[in-house]
Amino acid sequence: MKCLSPQFSAAALLLAAALPASAWAGAAFHKNLKLQGLSFEVHSSGEGSQQLLTITTSGAKPPIKAIRQTVNGQVVGAEVADLNGNGLPEIYVFVQGAGSGSYGELVAYAAMKGSDLSPITLPELSGAPAQGYQGHDHFEVVEGCLVRRFPIYKPGDSNAKATGGERQICYKLRAGEAGWILRPNSVLKF
Repeated sequence: MKCLSPQFSAAALLLAAALPASAWAGAAFHKNLKLQGLSFEVHSSGEGSQQLLTITTSGAKPPIKAIRQTVNGQVVGAEVADLNGNGLPEIYVFVQGAGSGSYGELVAYAAMKGSDLSPITLPELSGAPAQGYQGHDHFEVVEGCLVRRFPIYKPGDSNAKATGGERQICYKLRAGEAGWILRPNSVLKF
């Protein structure tokens, strides 16, 4: 698995920490993505700590109904991939929460046969991977994984300065009882 550059991650975390919530309140996000004959338009708008996220899909027959939902924070990125290798793409939208923790949230959907989008679940962090977690997440798709990276805080660390290094979790997309679930596949510490 490809590791993210510590310098890149540090710069992204510094930028996220340096921007107060008021600097991005109401900031819109817009991105067009395409994979396997489907196009996704991701758009967010709104003011304050909540935004309206809209995902519009084209290229499916019959057409897929647009998804509109409120997210807590700002949409900071989106990627399209086929992590389960079934020939149908998934859309991954990355949300950064307001406040000093900048907790990450994922909104994701998998295209299904029959022109539908099914929600993808990312379980909450628990156990050893959650130790020292205080937000400042960075998500991206890397070599067949959804990668989540964040600083590790030791007891006594201030929110502005984590001293425990970084943790990277690679999630693989698996079929669950009621839909798709991102399951941890590997956990690395830097």
